[in-house]
Amino acid sequence: MTEPPLPRYSVTSLNRAVATLLERGFAPRFLLDATVSRPQVRKGHLWMDLVDETASISGVVWASQLAKLSFQPAEGDGVVVVGKLNFWATRASLSVQILDLRPSLSSVLRRFERVRDRLEPEGLFDPRRKRPLPDTPACIALLTSVPSSALADMLRTAAERWPATRVLVVPIPVQGNAEEQIAMALERLCTRAETLGVEAIVLARGGGNREDLAVFDGERLARCIAASTVPVVSGIGHEDDTTIADLVADYRAATPTAALVALLPDQHLAASALQQLRRHLTQVVGLRLQGERQQLGGLLERLAQLHPRGQLDRRRLDLERSRVLLEALSPQHALARGFALLRTADGGLVRSTSQLHPGDGVLLTLADGRAEALVQQVEAAPAEWLGQS
Repeated sequence: MTEPPLPRYSVTSLNRAVATLLERGFAPRFLLDATVSRPQVRKGHLWMDLVDETASISGVVWASQLAKLSFQPAEGDGVVVVGKLNFWATRASLSVQILDLRPSLSSVLRRFERVRDRLEPEGLFDPRRKRPLPDTPACIALLTSVPSSALADMLRTAAERWPATRVLVVPIPVQGNAEEQIAMALERLCTRAETLGVEAIVLARGGGNREDLAVFDGERLARCIAASTVPVVSGIGHEDDTTIADLVADYRAATPTAALVALLPDQHLAASALQQLRRHLTQVVGLRLQGERQQLGGLLERLAQLHPRGQLDRRRLDLERSRVLLEALSPQHALARGFALLRTADGGLVRSTSQLHPGDGVLLTLADGRAEALVQQVEAAPAEWLGQS
């Protein structure tokens, strides 16, 4: 048997066949984990080598796409690339056309550690430099993306908890290469905080991958937060996510909604506390008024006792009682009942029979007059009359 003839190509046709094979047999888009090596911009395009431990491949971001990227890698950065294969048939050159890329988790964590190690010796994370939050702020500012679900949740929470607080919304980008924009927005707000009446600032972003939160790991933003003229509350990502901004902020909340819960009082709890305080004050005031009324009643009674008219009435009553008593004790009263006063001739009151002798003249005083008499006989009273046994 004879072998089939080998296919014959020109260089151009061979390269075109390889290109067709790649187009048909390979995914049109894919994710690639790699480390960036030798990034450089040439003629507006960003070229780099994408490498791992044992291999490398060329990568390119065309100028039209480069302006849309939120992150531009540096030498040694770990990245996750969204790309597709480019095969130039004219020179059999294979590269990855990069449609989008973002830092890998390992790269983000390394940057976080570098910035943390640089700022920690300066005391920016020291709990003693953190300022207390206002009890009932009249105005707060929210730095977050607009529109976003995080902003909607925060506004709803603010309205439910403490609607008296005015909320100022400052739109900012919250991912990608936006640290400079966030820092500038924070600086501008701090310079006008006193004029606007802002008493606290919330820096917030909803959930996402840790790589998406890398914008809050920058040194520039950290120093702006530390220099803020009012307390800063961070509500970035989820509870398990910690950024440099969280470490520098005066208060770190687990989520954007939790930041508003920490910053604003609960109107229902405040109303309940006020009702309890009102009941307590009512009781205290009632007891105080009762005591004052009793004291006033005592003073009025004392005043009535000291009033001249009252004293005069009491004197009159006393005199009347004395008069009645005197009348009751008056000899005239006894005379009116049939008794008589017996006096000797010289006018002395006879109190005993021993003062009388037969033949003595005596004078009798009666209720309606007097009479003279002569003692004929003197006889002592029997012992029983005198109460003697």
